[in-house]
Amino acid sequence: MNEKNQLARPFALPVPTIRRYPVYLRCINEMIAAGETHISSAVVAERLGLDPVLARKDLAMAGVPGKPRRGYPAAELQAAITAALGWDDSTNAVLVGVGSLGNALLGYSGFKEQNLSIAAAFDASPRIVGRTMHGVRVHPMEDLPRLVKRLKTRLGIITVPNAAGQSCADRLVAAGIRGIWNFTSVRLAVPDGVIVQNVDLAQSLAVLSHAISGRH
Repeated sequence: MNEKNQLARPFALPVPTIRRYPVYLRCINEMIAAGETHISSAVVAERLGLDPVLARKDLAMAGVPGKPRRGYPAAELQAAITAALGWDDSTNAVLVGVGSLGNALLGYSGFKEQNLSIAAAFDASPRIVGRTMHGVRVHPMEDLPRLVKRLKTRLGIITVPNAAGQSCADRLVAAGIRGIWNFTSVRLAVPDGVIVQNVDLAQSLAVLSHAISGRH
């Protein structure tokens, strides 16, 4: 198969491609760890159970030239996809809401693979403020603007109860946050220029529940 890249990577990649890139990257990392120096889109597609044409187009968008019958240079493709995802530079985030879910995210070691560090956490409960969870200090909400500015943070994570979701988003935006990872089921209203990525656990559970209903 001719792996030669004929596409220059656009300024903004299609969202579906971006969503698949972490899966590709995980596969590429495993292949590099196994000693592979070149990676074929056909092999990646087979390993991931994807359409080979789709995988070829996605990997071509990374902007790394490939060679016929050899594929892409593994290290270059790994670096290009990492850069496309913005994971080549370390990113600081702040987390608002240190309940069960927030605490779990603070303790999640996998963020290191994406070069993401939760630099500070915030909560409204006097019972939680002042504590250190998984090495991260929990601050009162009134400290949020000052710390966001000091840490030069642009990413905020919301793990509060639904009723507090919009007010927390408003405070994050006012503090200078430009990207919000929203774990509430509230559809947040934010100004133009602020990006929200919603994670609705109930929707995921609904799909699973429907799929297994009536099965034994």
